[in-house]
Amino acid sequence: MSATVLLVDDQPLVRAGFRMILESAPHLSVAGELSDARRAPAEAASLLPDVVLLGVHADSAAGLRAVREITGRPRSPGHRARVVVLSDSDRDEHLAEALRAGASGFLLKDMRPGELVSAVETVARGGCVVSPQLLGRLLERLAPLLPPAEARPPGPLTERENEVLRLVARGWSNAEIAEHLVLGETTVKSHVGRILTKLGLRDRVQAVVHAYESGLVRPGAGPTPH
Repeated sequence: MSATVLLVDDQPLVRAGFRMILESAPHLSVAGELSDARRAPAEAASLLPDVVLLGVHADSAAGLRAVREITGRPRSPGHRARVVVLSDSDRDEHLAEALRAGASGFLLKDMRPGELVSAVETVARGGCVVSPQLLGRLLERLAPLLPPAEARPPGPLTERENEVLRLVARGWSNAEIAEHLVLGETTVKSHVGRILTKLGLRDRVQAVVHAYESGLVRPGAGPTPH
């Protein structure tokens, strides 16, 4: 599918970088860009983008207000533009505020280019995205509220792959996993790729959800990155 994107961030270099990344994907196009979040709702109503990438500072009431206005206004009958918040803050309360405002995603600005493209594709298709390092903590909070999972048979992963998946589910980067397990970063990347393939998962976010749903990871237990 093809999708159009409206970029909103007060830093020109950030917007230029995101534009270059998105336009490298043949099915994505940038409909416009803004430096002021306060103008985003009107511009979204004019350009009718599928996804709005909205840079929001931790203390930005204007940014959250823009999220509410954009998601509350129909793009066309039965269709609303979807918003992905881009933030430099990994605090849980900022994630919660964005989700309450109606955002379909919350990503940290230090993500890799491929993660940005994948996130836009997911949200354009109607899904939601959260940076893996934040998703792990979010699921830890939600896990006590979920009913006990039924016992499941052993999965197709090797012992090493399960070990890597546990660390991915806790938000560890490939570099942190490599250091902890005394492996090369390329080896860790290969393990992650095989995990996604074996489990039929699209990305690291789905891997985090699988790890908690399957009981491989328990809230509050496990090592912490250096």
